Amino acid sequence: MIVFVRYNLGPAVPLELQGEASVAELKEVVGNQQGVQPDQLRVLFAGRELQSTSSLQGCDLPEQSTVHVVLPPPGSSSSSSRLELLAQGREEEQDRLTRVDLSSSRLPAISSGLAVIREGHEGGGAEEPQAAAMKGVRTCSTFFVYCKCCGSIQPGKLRVCCRRCRQTTLTLSRGPSCWDDVLHPGRIHGTCQSDGCHGNEAEFYMKCASHPTPDDDTSVALELIVTNIRDVPCIACTDVMDTVLIFQCSERHVICLDCFRRYCQTRLNERQFVCHPVIGYSLPCAAGCNDSLIKELHHFRILGHDQYGRYQQYAAEECLLMIGGLMCPSPGCGAGLLPPEGSRRVECDRQLGCGSVFCRHCRGAFHQGACEAGIARPTAEASQGFVVGEEASRQGRWDQASLLLIQESTKPCPRCSVPVERNGGCMHMQCSLCRAEWCWLCGVPWNTECMGAHWFG
Repeated sequence: MIVFVRYNLGPAVPLELQGEASVAELKEVVGNQQGVQPDQLRVLFAGRELQSTSSLQGCDLPEQSTVHVVLPPPGSSSSSSRLELLAQGREEEQDRLTRVDLSSSRLPAISSGLAVIREGHEGGGAEEPQAAAMKGVRTCSTFFVYCKCCGSIQPGKLRVCCRRCRQTTLTLSRGPSCWDDVLHPGRIHGTCQSDGCHGNEAEFYMKCASHPTPDDDTSVALELIVTNIRDVPCIACTDVMDTVLIFQCSERHVICLDCFRRYCQTRLNERQFVCHPVIGYSLPCAAGCNDSLIKELHHFRILGHDQYGRYQQYAAEECLLMIGGLMCPSPGCGAGLLPPEGSRRVECDRQLGCGSVFCRHCRGAFHQGACEAGIARPTAEASQGFVVGEEASRQGRWDQASLLLIQESTKPCPRCSVPVERNGGCMHMQCSLCRAEWCWLCGVPWNTECMGAHWFG
């Protein structure tokens, strides 16, 4: 495999290694090239320092990725708790930016509604239901972006840099746990390993995972599109698809991308998008939920290049209408005009349009006297091309799938009542929140009777 190595913020140099090569071997090669001891080097990628004993593939390092190799200045120390964990080989899977799951979207980073038990005791095991739902279900991308180079929605990859020096040499104190951590800079801190930089705030950004990209080639995060790790059916076609969009409604309704494209196309043809003064030209949840307008308008790129052009045109027209303007009605013109208020006679600007003169009220040729007919505009009642059934709407809810999983496969800790899922192993459980030790079968504090009767069920 080929990786691009930046030594002490120098230019990216391609380096060819075997896929099973270890981080220590990468350090050896770079150390020989730079004339330094390999054990003095640090290899940084996606917000963490890579362990020397790990393989490059085990570090989720895609082909042609860029890694930073830094030589710390004399006297520096890597004694932070995060780096100690890495040195002991205990890095947790959910801290990797390449695998972190943010499908809880706008939920706060600490939510009392989710289990917090991650590891059992004496061979027993427990973990968050959300993480359990992911295991063995999907292996495709967690993130999706709109890539300008590809001109389409693509799998994405999450990266992080130092907010101060903009270099990707920051090691994180913790990984992001919700989309607000990613979209709002400064919520997560870390340590910048660039010589002379004392920045400690993280700034996340997205890149297209479909092709190699330089550091400055970023893409727009589409946080509503996720991998369907919970097998939630689409509210339109009721099929379970691999990739879905979750609307920002209280029910968090799920729709597959094919149906979302059809929904957008239907509403565009009917001109039933909503022109919001802050959000812009957007759509609500397809099930008709209140307060559910999509805020990141790049999601509508799913329409494709030509139809997205129509979307932009209609958005501009609606914005013009909102501020009291109008469009020239002459065929082939459509110039945007802002005529004086109260003026019935409107002349199209010859520099922008066709120069025709028309009636402001009926859009016909200018005339004296009453207009013969009003302006026919689409109404909400005409919007019948995309309908979501009540039963499909009830079943296609993202959070409901998680709640059912918790109810069916978890038990509350007898001391603090946090829901806990057992992931194989023995019946001896230990709560990482309150440290209580208890029996999975009996639901009582762990004792010698439980140990003798059903340690392993």
